[in-house]
Amino acid sequence: MKKIYSILATLTALMIILGGCQQVEDLTPSLSRYGINSLSASFYGDESSENNFSSEIDYENSTITLVFPYNYPRTSNNVLTMDALKKVRVVANLDDNVTISPALLYMDLTKENFITITDQTKTKKDYKVVAEIRKSAEARITDFSLNSLGISGIIDEENKLISLISIDPIGEVLAEMSISHGATINPDPRNTALNYDEDVTLTVTAQNGIDKTVYTVRKDVPNKVERGMRNGSAKILWTKKLQSDLGITTLHNTTSLAVTKDYVVVNTRNEPGMLLDRKTGAKVGTMPNMGSIQGGLTNFFATADDADNILISNLAPNAGTYKVWRFKGVNSAPELYIDWSASGSTAIGRKLSVKGNLDGDAIITAALMGAGKSFARWQVKDGALLSQVPEIIAINGIEGAWNNNADIVATDPTDLTADYFVSYYATPRKFAWVDGKTNTIKAQGPEISGNWIQNSADYTVFNGNPYAVNMSINSFTWGSDDKVYLHDANAVTTFTEPIWATPIGTYGGKDNGGTNANGTGDSILKVSNDGYYMYLYFMFTNGCVVCVQFDCIDM
Repeated sequence: MKKIYSILATLTALMIILGGCQQVEDLTPSLSRYGINSLSASFYGDESSENNFSSEIDYENSTITLVFPYNYPRTSNNVLTMDALKKVRVVANLDDNVTISPALLYMDLTKENFITITDQTKTKKDYKVVAEIRKSAEARITDFSLNSLGISGIIDEENKLISLISIDPIGEVLAEMSISHGATINPDPRNTALNYDEDVTLTVTAQNGIDKTVYTVRKDVPNKVERGMRNGSAKILWTKKLQSDLGITTLHNTTSLAVTKDYVVVNTRNEPGMLLDRKTGAKVGTMPNMGSIQGGLTNFFATADDADNILISNLAPNAGTYKVWRFKGVNSAPELYIDWSASGSTAIGRKLSVKGNLDGDAIITAALMGAGKSFARWQVKDGALLSQVPEIIAINGIEGAWNNNADIVATDPTDLTADYFVSYYATPRKFAWVDGKTNTIKAQGPEISGNWIQNSADYTVFNGNPYAVNMSINSFTWGSDDKVYLHDANAVTTFTEPIWATPIGTYGGKDNGGTNANGTGDSILKVSNDGYYMYLYFMFTNGCVVCVQFDCIDM
């Protein structure tokens, strides 16, 4: 037995010796090809969303060119000159274990600058950094319509085809259109009446005078996908920061959006509604006749129906009994529409939704704040509000108190028993589809962390398929969220997970103008008159207002 133990000990020692002779693993980091991936520039103190400029790297000739637009802001007529580039913030994107010298902070780009990149093997390479102010190479038609005939062009960018949906003859008419900034078009359909009963060819030349795109305008009816949106069609049309882009300097008071045919109305408490062009996001003015209801607690929340009627509510009981004013278009004066004189101590007014047309049939809903998990509902029939006193409905299946955070939207403006959707900040913290007959939850979206507030919902039907949207909001100085979720509401089985969502940490207050301490925001779904586009508008208080386009064109 001792002999066996002796043999085992000898073998063990031999294995240790052999193991000790094993080749040492090479822990040198994997070698990158270039070391530097990009260089970006920005102007100090400029909080605009456009203030980020990329570079082009010529590795063979060791030159990095920071490219600036000819006009800045990009859609302005202000010509950027080299004098503006004397002190520019510069940031490098490097591979792991790669260094740059001298350390980057600011560069005077009116002259040549030199940097040295040292890779993982301590090999050095020098680059020359220069700036170029470059005219835009974009040559696109971004919008096309024959407003005199009520025809909107459907733009198929991939095939450079603009379809005009019309069965009747069109003839020679002037067009309304938008093209890339600084570009020109020939012939110009805004100045020359063209015959759209025949194919029309339009050539767009970019600001640089070199790049060109040829579009064909054709009277046609493009095919649609079988149902709902085309997969992959989501496109961010525009983004505006509330503070730096739109000039809304007061934090925490921008509560809601009202979307009409031509405008996105941004409602900020105690200020007139700001008008943005629906197609571009450009600021075009304010509602001129809001003065009589402007106040920190009076123009508290705004929304719009499907016929350019805007509803603005106060916050009750803080501002007295609950009132809703109606504006028949952005230029009209307010009319007291709902006067719930017996609202008493009822907490209401932080959210308001309308589905339908106030000149026809509509259902208006407003969440009651607190622990009751209930909401007020008014019905409009044949253009008449049936009662100033709402029906109060309690929802079954929500476990906790939503307090100040809930939003309810109806689905059918003619049917009080139709299903509806509710976004709320309470357990089980899931966007809910509610059976309108039993007022019991029938389907839910995914659970969202209790760190993030849910309090916005909307609904529409697009190309025969229903969609619902909600959002989650970060009200803290830490963490990252501020996300919008689009759900397919065709069936309870398709509703459980969103089909599209925004990235986190991009559009919210914390990442832009300031922490969204009230945890507020808004989301709106609208379908174009021709039925080919669905638009999602959303806003995070202190953050951004954004327009996302979806289409159903069979490409």
